[in-house]
Amino acid sequence: MIAKKLATPALLALALCGCSTLSDLPTDRVGQASLTLANGVPAGTAQLLSNGTTVSIAIAVTGIEPGPHGFHLHTTGKCEAPGFTSAGGHLNPAGRQHGSENPSGKHLGDLPNLVVGANGTATAEFDLAGTRDQVLADIFDADGTAVMIHAGADDYRSDPAGDAGSRIACGVLRPA
Repeated sequence: MIAKKLATPALLALALCGCSTLSDLPTDRVGQASLTLANGVPAGTAQLLSNGTTVSIAIAVTGIEPGPHGFHLHTTGKCEAPGFTSAGGHLNPAGRQHGSENPSGKHLGDLPNLVVGANGTATAEFDLAGTRDQVLADIFDADGTAVMIHAGADDYRSDPAGDAGSRIACGVLRPA
């Protein structure tokens, strides 16, 4: 009986050793961007990461006001200061509305708010909706894609841009 009680946990532990999650899969960097503030000061980096079937975006920023900030992919890979309007609207290849709380949303450019700490820094990683090949085709199309941080929080429902305020940091995504 004692041998049976000891064998069951040992077998369970052995079985769990073979389990893995998506985060355990090998990840390749497939894209990157250097973000700058409107005054040209470097603000951080963004990386596109792929585990072979999906894509995520990892971001690390500094010099940003503390609090939540809208964080999006914009339709054109151009970041002309001071307003970064050259980046166009949100990346929305499927023609959906904006926001995870919008019944008709969300689109590819919608990302969760980036929460910046009291020290002005933040790091985060978010999955992008869609298959690897489709997401990368949409991001690396003829006019490229920009990563954008806004002054305020995205409300996750207002169409077309989430009422996140002015654009304060921008970077153009390039293939790695």
